[in-house]
Amino acid sequence: MTPTSPHAEAPPSPRKVWRNGTLIYTSGGLALLFFLLLAGDFAMAMRDRSIGPMAHWYLNHLGVPNLLFAILLSSFPAALSLVLGPVISFKSDRMRSRWGRRIPFLLITTPLAAFGMIGVGMTPFIAGWVHGHFPEQSAFLVAVLCFGVFWALYEFATITGGAVFGGLVNDVVPKELLGRFYGLFRAISLIDGMIFNYWIMGKVPEHFTLILVVIGVFYGAVFFWVCLKVKEGEYPPPPPEPEPEPGRKRSMISGFKAGVATYFRECFTNPYYISVFIMLMAAMLAFAPVNTFAIPYANSLGVDMNVYGKYLALTFLISLCLSYFLGWLADRFHPLRMAMVMLGGYAAVTAWGAIFANTATNFLIAWVLHGVLSGSYFTSAASLGQRLYPKARFAQFASAAGIVGALAGMVLAPSVGLIIDQSGRIYRYTFMIGCVLSVLALICAFLVYGKFRKLGGPDNYVAPE
Repeated sequence: MTPTSPHAEAPPSPRKVWRNGTLIYTSGGLALLFFLLLAGDFAMAMRDRSIGPMAHWYLNHLGVPNLLFAILLSSFPAALSLVLGPVISFKSDRMRSRWGRRIPFLLITTPLAAFGMIGVGMTPFIAGWVHGHFPEQSAFLVAVLCFGVFWALYEFATITGGAVFGGLVNDVVPKELLGRFYGLFRAISLIDGMIFNYWIMGKVPEHFTLILVVIGVFYGAVFFWVCLKVKEGEYPPPPPEPEPEPGRKRSMISGFKAGVATYFRECFTNPYYISVFIMLMAAMLAFAPVNTFAIPYANSLGVDMNVYGKYLALTFLISLCLSYFLGWLADRFHPLRMAMVMLGGYAAVTAWGAIFANTATNFLIAWVLHGVLSGSYFTSAASLGQRLYPKARFAQFASAAGIVGALAGMVLAPSVGLIIDQSGRIYRYTFMIGCVLSVLALICAFLVYGKFRKLGGPDNYVAPE
């Protein structure tokens, strides 16, 4: 054996790498992946942070009744999600192409979403032009119909894209970094929200069209570029196509029926996953009443849109300071535990709002606390699906949770709107309903946690097949 010289250089230590399936990242590669996905998230967040409040403002400006308001902005998207989510996610999990299994869907839906945003922004002009050709029709009806057409296109594209984007993150981001990654996602989204609400929201009444057109073009260009740059890895062969019933030839209809049967058998026969879906549904519904009617609520108390926007920006600033820390805590303690803590806090906040949020000042206090606690829940629980669902069929199970949420959401928002209309517009009922639903979600979370522990808990969990 040749002795080692004391002056010989030590062998270089191996570089740290991260893995997800066949994808292997060095520090530089991981930084590039994060940059690309966060650039896409910046464009998506600017889209979501702008068109929602602006659509709320426009319909409120038209004087749309609360029931119709809720149907257009809540029930209609939920109905679309109910139909599109399962189909797209099932196809995406089983698709194999040189572009991957997620990117092809995003390349198609991105320009459609951008066009829908631009159309919503142009609605006042298009509605005026249409009404000029049909002057016997109600100007209000024409405006709502024109808005509805472009809103439907926008929702179709974003729901379809959203059904697979979470799957893309699950396929390319290393599992041990998911919590922190979603914390960064949340931070980017909050920065977008601060920019929009502090500097832009107050200008919506005067520049509604210009703002939406610019944001629509920006989103379409940036997110399309990101889709071209992000690369997916290689996937194992997809499960075999479901066989048609005995004695029947394979056809498009029989294949569709077999696919539907496979989807529901895999997603809705295991009691554990059903309990997860119910928990996520209850949590999502808990935040919906206040979010849906926040702008009419503020207007009913005389809150100026400039003031509303700045307090919303304050909410985002607080949440921004918490976002990465919450993501780290989710990686450290598990997102299910963090979600339970946030639901308990939200129940306390909405209980206070239900009693005291009857003045502008108290509404703004409750509104900020609502935003911080609900945002903290979404940051903490962002990677929950990736931690609980089977990896190979993540998008499929995520869409199944969406079905449960959509069915309930279709009923909830119009029901809340009807309650508010019948009560003489007492918007504090939104906090009361949110409190009841958050307590229900917390009870469900405790039940899920008990089953989660039996399946291995945070350290040894194995998703049931």
